[in-house]
Amino acid sequence: MPSLPKFTRISWRDAWATLVPVILLIGVALWITLKFVQPAPPNTITITSGPEGSSFASFAQRYQKILARQGVKLKIVPSHGSLENLQRLGDWSQDIDIGFVQGGLAGQADIGQLYSLGSIFYTPVYLFYRAPKPITRLSELSGRRISTGREGSGTHVLALALLKANGIEEKDAKLVQLEGEDAEQALVHKEIDAAFIMGDSATFANVRDLAHGEGVRLFAFQQAEAYVRRFRYLTKLELPAGALDLGRNLPPEAVTLVSPTVELVARSQLHPALSDMLIEAAREVHGRSALFQKAGEFPAPLEHEYPISDDAQRYYKSGKTFVYRHFPFWLASLIDRIVVVLVPLMVILIPASNIVPRLYKFRISQRIYRRYAELMALERAAFLETTNKERIDLRGRLDKLEEAVIKLKVPGSFADQVYLLRSHINFVRARLSQAN
Repeated sequence: MPSLPKFTRISWRDAWATLVPVILLIGVALWITLKFVQPAPPNTITITSGPEGSSFASFAQRYQKILARQGVKLKIVPSHGSLENLQRLGDWSQDIDIGFVQGGLAGQADIGQLYSLGSIFYTPVYLFYRAPKPITRLSELSGRRISTGREGSGTHVLALALLKANGIEEKDAKLVQLEGEDAEQALVHKEIDAAFIMGDSATFANVRDLAHGEGVRLFAFQQAEAYVRRFRYLTKLELPAGALDLGRNLPPEAVTLVSPTVELVARSQLHPALSDMLIEAAREVHGRSALFQKAGEFPAPLEHEYPISDDAQRYYKSGKTFVYRHFPFWLASLIDRIVVVLVPLMVILIPASNIVPRLYKFRISQRIYRRYAELMALERAAFLETTNKERIDLRGRLDKLEEAVIKLKVPGSFADQVYLLRSHINFVRARLSQAN
């Protein structure tokens, strides 16, 4: 009984030879994707805020409640104010992610890996003082006892800078480091002659209380235009008459102030999803109209001393991404990472689903077609002048070729090609017999 071809359902050797390069390509794509894709966003971040009871601390607590609604825990670390916040952010040995930093402090720390998520509010410079008559220039405070805020606060740094610009340094006045309630009480009880009050070391309640203080005046920056040109991070503001107390009309007339803006500063490693969430929290906390700002004015991508992060720029232009806009934070972060991994895989798998079957068929067909080259060589030899011995040798070679074809392990779907090849072998064998 003649041998029958060995048909299989699938040729695993050819299948693996075809699939292995694709699998390796997918592996490389996954490795590259996972290497550069952002890790899952953490559910806990840390903010450095300000002294207990300050405006900065109050804002941080509001951020904490907003983020908690999204399942993110915000740890609040009190500080002396903006300067300490900036120094902590620049010190990578400290576990700090974000912080409130007022303008004018960039030269006080390493800011190479720090980015701004946007300006979030004004923090005006309030200077309250005691004097028999109003003073019009800061230089008139020479020789007085002046509270410049606690060291580590933005108040302290800015107060020293403004005094120095007016020729007052430590040798020219008695500078004391008081903040908030302590500075307020010291001025009320005449223990000091003047006090710089700002949001990173005090509250607006301290400002209102001092406005009611007997014999206490609020300094008007009549040279505001000169200040904002010299100190580029300052903005000229106006405190309207009666803004601190409508009933008693305090202040009795509009007062010109200067103010830096406060920025929400983050480290470069902050996850994009958390960046979006923090800007949304800033919009909820600082986006309403207030004494010195219009509704919607803050947060704003105003680049001052720190570059605006790419994620913040993208958010200000187009808002949150689709998944974070429509799904809970934990689910959105999972979907986001799955999509990031699936996209490069689909780029490979979709073309591969078309190419791999073709390559598989090509490999098996080639194993059959290679035998045709041998068959054609035998057929050409059969039509030459041959001896009996050479014809016997040709028949033997035909038999071996047919045996090799019979032993080919190919899928059953290629049976037609195998049997066609065997019929061609028989055709050549018959021609060889006729030539005999």
